[in-house]
Amino acid sequence: MDDLAADLGMSKKTLYAHFPGKEALLEAVVKDKFARVDARLEAIQRRQPGDFAALLHAMLEGMQRELSELKPPFVRDMRLKAPHIFERLQERRARLIEKHFRSLFLAGQRSGVVRRDISVTLMIETMLAAVQAIINPQKLEALGFSPKEAFAGVIGIVLRGVLLPAKGKR
Repeated sequence: MDDLAADLGMSKKTLYAHFPGKEALLEAVVKDKFARVDARLEAIQRRQPGDFAALLHAMLEGMQRELSELKPPFVRDMRLKAPHIFERLQERRARLIEKHFRSLFLAGQRSGVVRRDISVTLMIETMLAAVQAIINPQKLEALGFSPKEAFAGVIGIVLRGVLLPAKGKR
């Protein structure tokens, strides 16, 4: 907290007035990060309604850009030193995926580019299971992937299984 207060140009007393401890500060950082991801995804969905491919690309790019700020050492340390906050991070990530990709997949089904014979709930659960199994500090380290690379890979695998071939390429 001393270093952070110095970096911010404020007294430690002022910092503690806003955050009673390191865990409260960490929780605020995680909460703010996910609020920004949520706001970015909502803005993308408002800007590009109806074009499934463009919307998907923009959402994935936006999510990757925001989440790439959460570096593996930071997430690993959080998991080890503040496991309850790490668990909340996992829960927030799951809620974001559920919220934004459910609406995306439903829109894709309505427009005929996402298979209708697969339940959107199953698509979401599959994606969540893959994300949680792969995008965690231990697995990322073992695989040698950054969170951004792993997320892109998981999404690519899941989506190639749910997207219909482009017209004329059947």
